[in-house]
Amino acid sequence: MIISNLRTWSANNAATLLTLHSTIVTKRTQVRGGGNSRASTYYYVTFELDNGERIELMVGGSEYGALVERDQGMLTYQGTRFKQFERDLQQQSGISTGRFYT
Repeated sequence: MIISNLRTWSANNAATLLTLHSTIVTKRTQVRGGGNSRASTYYYVTFELDNGERIELMVGGSEYGALVERDQGMLTYQGTRFKQFERDLQQQSGISTGRFYT
């Protein structure tokens, strides 16, 4: 297990840092442990790149809570390591005409 984690860490460090436009497709959680041991929750988000390729990345709990399915924006990642997701600014209804709706 330690060797596998070290290989992943090393491969991620050697990978190119990429920033690509994507759409959030789905989110999921995985709980490990429990019973007689401490339970841990892991958070995953699947992104679909503009070329149709999908990539699932583990994210932190705060990022997981802030990300919404079908949001589009710029995904930055390195190997299997999530870095950030910056949403596209979407025009609100009525703003282009100078009218705002409540």
